[in-house]
Amino acid sequence: MVGAEIAHLVRPRPGTLLGRGTVENLGAIVADNDITLVVIDAPLSPVQQRNLERQWKAKVIDRIGLILEIFGERARTHEGRMQVELAALSYQRSRLVRSWTHLERQRGGFGFLGGPGESQLEIDRRLIGERIAKLRRELDGVKRTRALHREARRRVPYPVVALVGYTNAGKSTLFNRLTGSGVVAGDMLFATLDPTMRRLRLPSGKLAILSDTVGFISDLPTHLVAAFRATLEEVTEAELIVHVRDAHHPDSEAQRTDVLSVLADLGLGEQVEEGLPVEAMNKIDLLDPEARASLVNQRLRNAQIAAVSAATGEGCDALLRLIDDRLDGDNRAVRLDVPLADGETLAWIYRHGEILGRRDDERDAHLSVRLSTADLGRLRHRRRVH
Repeated sequence: MVGAEIAHLVRPRPGTLLGRGTVENLGAIVADNDITLVVIDAPLSPVQQRNLERQWKAKVIDRIGLILEIFGERARTHEGRMQVELAALSYQRSRLVRSWTHLERQRGGFGFLGGPGESQLEIDRRLIGERIAKLRRELDGVKRTRALHREARRRVPYPVVALVGYTNAGKSTLFNRLTGSGVVAGDMLFATLDPTMRRLRLPSGKLAILSDTVGFISDLPTHLVAAFRATLEEVTEAELIVHVRDAHHPDSEAQRTDVLSVLADLGLGEQVEEGLPVEAMNKIDLLDPEARASLVNQRLRNAQIAAVSAATGEGCDALLRLIDDRLDGDNRAVRLDVPLADGETLAWIYRHGEILGRRDDERDAHLSVRLSTADLGRLRHRRRVH
């Protein structure tokens, strides 16, 4: 990187976003240093991008374009590549402006129909639209497959715990530490684009499923959230969310706000308000003594915080105990009346719940049972279906 500049905007200009003086000053820097790529940390309209490229004689990409470039490098699986392509095509469709002459040429009509035909620009837009529709159909198939997998998991009493957090907060490193896996983890943005799930043994001996998800970022564009909704559905279906935070980052609190905002966009705002996610304050091995003492005081005030180092393993046992307690504390004692003829539902209750008492009459089994909130919802669904 040659350098970075902060541009002060009084009022965004429609043609270039930046003011005339700023454009000229940056243009001189670009020319003097033979810069071929300029990144603007803000969204640019197609016209603004084209005008800046003409004036600076260099390729210009905005914040969304940079994120898509990184996504493209990180995608490993077929699903990940589909999601990146969908996001990229949605972005490119708005970039199809008449900036090249070949986009303005007309193609002739067919036979006696005559007419000017279809312009290259219209053809490009149509082809992109068709590809977007195809990708959405394929991702709908991914969502249906995931739904089947989730339904299979519901038949096995393993709660799902989802790791979420700002990109580069250390989610994948913590995932590897807790599960003994070898998921790709590194000091990079968006190292994980596809959800990864592994079995997690809790201190009580119970088993859970731990899910590692794509990292969040501030001002995440809406169409990027939409493209990765198939991946993020694992978060919406989880019994417990663990928010992994970079305790060493100077903007940790702002990153927390961004993550909670994305969770709200996914429809989890009410759940977040009712009971905040468990917070794993990661990278405590990088903190100075004063910052560590402050974090300890914060933990004393909030029982839902665990101080951990995914790199060294410090605090991971305490985090597992906290997850165990939260999953166990989610259980509720309820009274149920189930027809004796409905043996399938009775067997399901015995598999998923803790039977506290039972009394039978001629028609029904009257049960006192302890079930998790998630299993109670599943039981209600079963009984509606039956």
